[in-house]
Amino acid sequence: MQISVSDAKGQLTDLVRRAEAGDEVILTRHGQAAVRLVPVRAPIDGATRRKLIEAVRMSAAGKATAGPDAARSQDFLYGDEGLPE
Repeated sequence: MQISVSDAKGQLTDLVRRAEAGDEVILTRHGQAAVRLVPVRAPIDGATRRKLIEAVRMSAAGKATAGPDAARSQDFLYGDEGLPE
């Protein structure tokens, strides 16, 4: 939804409620988008953040696989004498 700043003055409470409900509310000035009303998300507390990080670590640990040794990863570029092929 787009609405001019001057029209929004009388409808601010309704516009805030709509933004909190998830509607995109854009205020315009002279026909150009100026600002967007978005709800403020509650900050994540430390315990919740730790649980989220641990869940990501556990998920990644199950998907990680050992790859080729980085020290030997370019051996296919060189011959037996150590010269480029």
